[in-house]
Amino acid sequence: MGESVLVTGGAGFIGRHVARALLARGDRVRVLDSLIAQVHPTRTRPDELAPDVELLIGDIRDEAMVGRALEGVDSVIHLAAEVGVGQSMYAVDRYTSVNDHGTAVLFQRLIDRPVRRVVVASSMSIYGEGLYRTADGTPMEDVVRGARNPDGSWDPLDSHGRPLIPVPTPESKRPALRSVYAIGKYVQERLTLTLTAQYGMEGTALRLWNVYGPGQALSNPYTGVLAIFASRIANGQRPMIFEDGRQRRDFVHVGDVARAVLLALDQPAANGEVFNIGSGEDRTVEEVARLQAASMGRPDLTPGVTGQARAGDIRHNIPDLSKARTVLNYEPRQDFAGGLAELAEWVARQEARDRVAEARSELKARGLVA
Repeated sequence: MGESVLVTGGAGFIGRHVARALLARGDRVRVLDSLIAQVHPTRTRPDELAPDVELLIGDIRDEAMVGRALEGVDSVIHLAAEVGVGQSMYAVDRYTSVNDHGTAVLFQRLIDRPVRRVVVASSMSIYGEGLYRTADGTPMEDVVRGARNPDGSWDPLDSHGRPLIPVPTPESKRPALRSVYAIGKYVQERLTLTLTAQYGMEGTALRLWNVYGPGQALSNPYTGVLAIFASRIANGQRPMIFEDGRQRRDFVHVGDVARAVLLALDQPAANGEVFNIGSGEDRTVEEVARLQAASMGRPDLTPGVTGQARAGDIRHNIPDLSKARTVLNYEPRQDFAGGLAELAEWVARQEARDRVAEARSELKARGLVA
């Protein structure tokens, strides 16, 4: 007989996939989710949430509701969070309340009702800029990028004015918290690892890269970049890209992330550890936008490169997956072309409202786009 697992934020994109994976192996799944309108416009149970999942509609900051959600639970997967670097820079109180205080409320109840293990979703954003090296091969860990370079380029430079070269970022890199969202995700993982160790539980944190796949919130302009691009393309609009489009990212399929979460829940050696979770392949954002437009049958919708910077954004960050491969036995399976095709097929059956211009206006009005 499997465990009883609580998934906070489990009605969301990643949570629904995790819930299905848990059910498939015989676990019992309870979800606590507030169904916020930005992610769930109808505020009703998502069709894609498996029918065998017990859904409690409530706020992670509601101590009584959290206590109810923990009744009879063996382990917790903590996904509940406000998500979005850009929006976090002006909705500061909301992001801090949900991500920081919400996690504190969860652990306040866990002190009295401990579980076997808590797995928390952290983020690659806590690293700030990823690891770099100079043209001479010298590692550069604490890179802080300023404004656009005098020659119009965007890459961080070494002391001789040469572009630094991005290299895979290991978990040992020191955090460089560049956004309110990054601060909150770091708080979530530190609270998890600190308090599970103190109160006889186990804890694991997964630093997720850019997650994509069917089920993303297409009408949420602060969600993952592939969902934002998909919404634009589905509405006959060009995907819009900040800076010059050559910033590099790793895009990991939600199915691989769900498997990683289950591995983190089960693997004894994962206790007390943090792991990077990505695909192991990095691409420029412009390349990704072109591939996605082609996968949706609109290769004519070439990316619009804005030449603007957005507060809190980093230039390059790609994951070193060595630790996840060694300790978790994690291996990404979904190739990018197949993942894009699957996403395109799913998007074709959805209705997506393009709210990118609205989001950009919000950021610009607050001086967060330059």
